[in-house]
Amino acid sequence: MQRSGTATPTVSSEHFGRIGDTDVHRYVLANPGGITVRVLDLGGVVQSIDAPDRHGTPANVVLGFADLEGYLANNRPDAGRVFFGALIGRYANRIGGAAFSLDGSTYRVSANENDNCLHGGVSGFDTHVWQASTFTGEDGVGVRLSHVSPDGDQGFPGRVTTAVTYRLDQRNRLTISYRAETDAPTVLNLTNHTYWNLAGEGSGDVHDHLLTIRAGSFCAVDESLIPQGDPVPVDGTPFDFREATPIGARIGTPDPQLRIGHGYDHNWVLDPGSFAARAHEPGSGRTLTTWTTEPGLQFYSGNFLTDALVGTSGRPYHHGAGFAVEAQHFPDSPNRPDFPSTVLRPGETYHQETVYELTVG
Repeated sequence: MQRSGTATPTVSSEHFGRIGDTDVHRYVLANPGGITVRVLDLGGVVQSIDAPDRHGTPANVVLGFADLEGYLANNRPDAGRVFFGALIGRYANRIGGAAFSLDGSTYRVSANENDNCLHGGVSGFDTHVWQASTFTGEDGVGVRLSHVSPDGDQGFPGRVTTAVTYRLDQRNRLTISYRAETDAPTVLNLTNHTYWNLAGEGSGDVHDHLLTIRAGSFCAVDESLIPQGDPVPVDGTPFDFREATPIGARIGTPDPQLRIGHGYDHNWVLDPGSFAARAHEPGSGRTLTTWTTEPGLQFYSGNFLTDALVGTSGRPYHHGAGFAVEAQHFPDSPNRPDFPSTVLRPGETYHQETVYELTVG
């Protein structure tokens, strides 16, 4: 892949479709000889990322739909939503019982996964068309998205103003930066839900990818994937990815923490001072390294993907067709005062940054 100083990234936009009277655009961030990232202003979706393998042959390495209709159909509450590439808010992951208390008041939020609130509810940040503008600078090119979530949106308190930037630099790093402010106390937890398959989208499952997660503990969960008790050491469990391990090596291991679909959908408590996760696909030589400012990483091994989902290549997906590394605060933190706080108050600024770097070797 191209390295710093050898190419100048470019940014452009194109029409992607319409929702009623609203145009939806796709923004193309391209590093000549390196990677090309396509982002929608609908839900901040990372629709595709083309990346070369060790021979220089490019392939799309993220899961998504080929057209707007695919995203709209999957955004319906009854569609078994998969959140391909989406910008997640107001609250990434789950809030148990779709309720929490803050400053003596109880808030009941949108329940869209049985009794829980998942990824912000029925109409989360991923379902809205955001205001968008492109930029070019010495540190890369990108698109800046903004959105105002009104007080009471999906039951959450406070009017929240959010800005998210996607920036591609010459080192083939995609940096996603999030900032938000509120006019009343609220909770906020933002992330991106891109699914990766470094062998190429639609090429099969990701079980042979070698995964490293820099974390010494994880959150055990109940049947509805809500954390229970204190974080558990990974030692001697199927959750120990401190050394590179095939994703599928321990799937199917009898263990009460592998609750759903014979795979992972859990939060790891990240060790400070290093990258968060690294995935390597031996066949192509592609490696994805993730850094983040967040305390947790939700690793999801695509347990709920089915053949009914047809991707950008026209090939159907299936169980394990992609994995997600969602940098965020812990699930159900609003109901767990022992977890790092997700409370945002007036006068404060929410900020998080996650970097994805694609290399070959």
